[in-house]
Amino acid sequence: MRSTTQWLLFRLGRPLGIRGPKTLRLWPDQALYAVTARCGYTSDTNVFDQIFVKEEYALLRDLKDVSLIMDLGANVGYASAYFLSHYPDARVLAVEPDDRNFAVCGMNLEPYGNRARVLHGAVWGERTELCLSRGTFGDGKDWATQVVQPQGGTGEIQAWDVDSLIDMAGSQTVDLLKIDIEGAELAVFSGNAKSWLPRIRNLCIELHGDDCRNTFFNALSGFDYELEHAGELTICRNIRPALSLVS
Repeated sequence: MRSTTQWLLFRLGRPLGIRGPKTLRLWPDQALYAVTARCGYTSDTNVFDQIFVKEEYALLRDLKDVSLIMDLGANVGYASAYFLSHYPDARVLAVEPDDRNFAVCGMNLEPYGNRARVLHGAVWGERTELCLSRGTFGDGKDWATQVVQPQGGTGEIQAWDVDSLIDMAGSQTVDLLKIDIEGAELAVFSGNAKSWLPRIRNLCIELHGDDCRNTFFNALSGFDYELEHAGELTICRNIRPALSLVS
């Protein structure tokens, strides 16, 4: 990491209660450009650690012919930056509902120019409007912000189904679909998933609980794929209609 000293000072000082800066500019070896990390009670440094230190997405570095990546639940854009740096011919559509995360995500992906498009919104089983729910899921930090259906009235967050997002990206297929949406996968994969899954070549998802896991694998029941796991990630490679259905 090009900013190793700054990172180590922050990590060593945090358990001791030493107050650091409000933000850090870190330049990991796996990224073409430096990224911003918020300090204090945020999850930015945890996500940075997962993606750039532990390299949880390393298993995906051998994918071939990657042109379009969709990052659903992009948080502050670290995964998108990782992929854009590794796949120089690829472009990313990053979708993030939390306005505070979205702002940092935009800053982190701006250096990649028109290779990165960042949408303020969410993915759901249909086009609709949703509400943010902060501090009610997981550890309550920024990476655990959820979207939920409004309890009457309208929501403040635009949500799209996956088919609509692929069309917005101007493509017929997605070479890598990354999903980390804090339980919303239950809505995404219990809806019209079988209509858009044929448009996905490879998929990487963090599943939150047994209901989400069961719904996800039920949606994939008509497809063949190579299954892998990396930490909390479930990876499905080379998704295609099951041979029994084709024949």
